[in-house]
Amino acid sequence: MDRRSFLLGTSTLALSQLLFGCGGNNQTQLKVQLLKGSIPGQVVNQFHKGLQQQVQLKFAPVEQLQDLFQQLQNWQQKPKATDEQGWRRFIPFRQGQKTADADLVTLGDYWLKAAIEQKLIQPLQEIQGNQLKQWSALDERWKRLVTRNDQGNLDTQGKVWGAPYRWGSTVIVYNRDKLRKLGWTPKDWSDLWREGVQQRISLLNQPREVIGLVLKKLGKSYNTENLDQVPDLEKELQTLNRQVKLYSSNNYLEPLIMGDTWLAVGWSTDVLPVLGRYPQLAAVIPQSGTAIWADLWVRPAGVTKGTLSDRWIDFCWQPSTAKQILVLTKSNSPISTNIAASDIQEPLRSFLQSNREVFDKSEFLLPLPPSAIKQYESLFAKIKV
Repeated sequence: MDRRSFLLGTSTLALSQLLFGCGGNNQTQLKVQLLKGSIPGQVVNQFHKGLQQQVQLKFAPVEQLQDLFQQLQNWQQKPKATDEQGWRRFIPFRQGQKTADADLVTLGDYWLKAAIEQKLIQPLQEIQGNQLKQWSALDERWKRLVTRNDQGNLDTQGKVWGAPYRWGSTVIVYNRDKLRKLGWTPKDWSDLWREGVQQRISLLNQPREVIGLVLKKLGKSYNTENLDQVPDLEKELQTLNRQVKLYSSNNYLEPLIMGDTWLAVGWSTDVLPVLGRYPQLAAVIPQSGTAIWADLWVRPAGVTKGTLSDRWIDFCWQPSTAKQILVLTKSNSPISTNIAASDIQEPLRSFLQSNREVFDKSEFLLPLPPSAIKQYESLFAKIKV
């Protein structure tokens, strides 16, 4: 899965690089590569002010989660033999592997299994460990998500591989003016099949998201492994496909704003920032549940574990910090913040305040066997023809 920042507000980290502190090479450093817009600059500033010792913080925003995953891969790639021989001629002490240039990196939970399997990251702690002081503040669902075995699969006896610091969901966003003429507004996935919106819908260009929402409509799980055992799945997908004007994971809001499409399925961190600026748009979390995702802090393989990176994770999990991240990045928090309605813009309240009923019906896109992934991809390609 890939998500991107879209039309972010100025309150989020929008700098090419955020640097606090100065000094020589011997100064303690914390280097973080993070998803652009996912941490407010003032949160980093507050963390820096609260540190006792003189430290240098280097926070480098990156546009997309896929780029961050590829960066993790690049750090662990061994050079080709010919390249390595060439380097040794000039730098005889150079190692065959690149050194990670960050103590922590943002990763989406969807990428976690691959990162563990490919040995791109290392555990944050053993499950019995207590290095992360705020770990106990997390709901069990978040703990289960990041506790995995060495193959990257969920395992309550595994290790802690990531620290979730914000989360969001897949939502339906629509043009109020266009749908008012039809006399209804969407409430659930089944509304995407209604009369009057043929060729007026855009869907994410993602097999797990599109097939998942159809599975949810049919009362099944996003994480269904054997699609052949779901009656009417392909028929429902074909019918939905006739409603679709375009599939896009990056450019689904622009056509909606211009009126070329009337409904879109998108990610809440893309959608929520634009609602206040375009009053003709509204959004809804489908009542039967939706896909949810989390942005995590992970530690690249080969990086020396430091107490400063653990302190940053714990800082993000403090209720006051979690509240700032929620409000300023328009995302949800894995930490209970007891936030007041007045702290959230009116169009966003139903998304950012806890809705336990919908949350309990919603699902993370969990790792599937390779055979199941192939089923999703081939069926998705087939219905789009």
